[in-house]
Amino acid sequence: MPMPDRSNSPKPWTEMATTLVDVATGRKKADLVVRNGRWVNVHSGEIIDGTDLAVIGGRFAYCGPDASHAIGQDTQVIDAGGRYLVPGLCDGHMHVESGMVTVTEFSRAVIPHGTTSMFIDPHEIANVLGLPGVRLMHDEALAMPINVHVQMPSCVPSAPGLENAGAVLTVEDVAEAMTWPNIIGLGEVMNFPGVANNDPTMSGEIAATVRAGKTVGGHYASRDLGLPFHGYVAGGPEDDHEGTCVEDAIARVRQGMKAMLRLGSAWYDVATQIKAVTESGLDPRNFILCTDDSHSGTLVQQGHMDRVVRHAIQQGLKPVTAIQMATINTAQHFRLEREIGSIAPGRRADFLIVSDLAGMTVDEVYARGVKLAEQGRLVADIPAYAYPDSAKNTVKLGKHLSAEDFDIAAPKGKNEMRVRVIGVIENQAPTRALEADLPVENGLVAMDRKGDVCQIALVERHRGTGGVTNAFVSGFGYLKDCAMASTVAHDSHHMIVVGTNKSDMALAANRLGEVGGGVVLFSEGKELALVEMPIAGLMSDERAEIVAEKAEKLTKAMSDMGCTLNNAYMQHSLLALVVIPELRISDVGLVDVRTFEKVDLFV
Repeated sequence: MPMPDRSNSPKPWTEMATTLVDVATGRKKADLVVRNGRWVNVHSGEIIDGTDLAVIGGRFAYCGPDASHAIGQDTQVIDAGGRYLVPGLCDGHMHVESGMVTVTEFSRAVIPHGTTSMFIDPHEIANVLGLPGVRLMHDEALAMPINVHVQMPSCVPSAPGLENAGAVLTVEDVAEAMTWPNIIGLGEVMNFPGVANNDPTMSGEIAATVRAGKTVGGHYASRDLGLPFHGYVAGGPEDDHEGTCVEDAIARVRQGMKAMLRLGSAWYDVATQIKAVTESGLDPRNFILCTDDSHSGTLVQQGHMDRVVRHAIQQGLKPVTAIQMATINTAQHFRLEREIGSIAPGRRADFLIVSDLAGMTVDEVYARGVKLAEQGRLVADIPAYAYPDSAKNTVKLGKHLSAEDFDIAAPKGKNEMRVRVIGVIENQAPTRALEADLPVENGLVAMDRKGDVCQIALVERHRGTGGVTNAFVSGFGYLKDCAMASTVAHDSHHMIVVGTNKSDMALAANRLGEVGGGVVLFSEGKELALVEMPIAGLMSDERAEIVAEKAEKLTKAMSDMGCTLNNAYMQHSLLALVVIPELRISDVGLVDVRTFEKVDLFV
């Protein structure tokens, strides 16, 4: 497979060392010199006034009080004017597909916010297209003007036996991927019972990663911090982003893991866990900030890692400490501290000029010594990246769906049924396992609109079986007849449909079959909003700004239907995630993730 052009990447440090020395000592002139800045030094934890930076070949050569010796006739000189010089921000764990866009468009959206390094886990596309899908995103990542490192997905499917994805990845696939140039480690190991019970696939994948000298990503979503947790840590995962409370963060750090604290579009887990540092006094160098999942609307309108750092500062962290958690801590965790994560000699010249440190006001963004953004606008040209036809037309419903496909028949003679209900928890990934007494009308179990219980269905879309799993969900608060369908349904990525009207549910599902995937909202037979995602049914091929506008229209339409959830689309997309407690839906049926067992809809 042909490799993308990497001419915009700096040469290896070993090939540039003598040149860096010559610039640092004045024997050679720099390409770029930044003068009169306030150096945010994440190694020493201090801010140093009156600092100059000299850059050559995309790397820092000199960081000190006066770089006049490195200025020549052809040197570009920039006056920072006393503003802060901050290392480019790193997102330690995230999924590009959650942005609804490609790696290219995601990069275009986040660069103006100061993100210059990302560690992406493409297990969404892996669940649809398998190893070839991972390779597509791996190669696209290499073509970016920033550092986009790829973690090899570890759990496809995420819970064998409890769901059927569009592909299966093996130990051999992981071992092969570890030889690719841009694979940085193993993606989040979500099958935590498998690790704790020495499942050979999990232990084999972790061993292959460790043998390659790379990082093993974690995902321990259970509230049980007893022996299963200890077994999981002993099995090899080195970080975890699934903590939701201060006890979670403390437990992980004490066991030698890095606690990854996330602030995404719908996951607000920083404020509770950062108390491990601000109140319990744990070493902040063992904490990493990340986003996990951010959709395009959040990226364009609110920001990316600058938003996370700003939020962490608001929770009581010193600005330098918060920045360390989004730069050097991340780089060291992935064994890249000699390349990224700080402003220091030899490192890639990824830096920001920031006018307000506590507010993370990013004025200019440089990556590899080249200005990419200024005053919140991209100034560099990043060409579109085309995906092949093999990555499209992945939504195979097998039949035209009708309202009757969403009927839930009650046992004969019943006037009421007690059912299990998936309970959404706002701004968190876990759900609650609820129960409700629902009426039976004409032999069918009915929803309870006043009680905020509507219907949810999972429609099989990988093999065209025509299968539909029906259940109930609470938390969306829909007041009107409507239905939303999405082919983004972590992690197996079948189609999820949530609605208060079965006819609208059928229309929404069929519409996504027509456009090749995405997310759509119908009400009373009319299409209110649509975000097309033809690439694996997960990503749009349009510009991030256009996708964000469509996503905003979707959010408003959901609100008009009575939905009060923050970022309800993100909550919707996780209802099939059978590795996070408590209750989920899959193509196999309802799954109680507390016991990792299929359970009946009727109690």
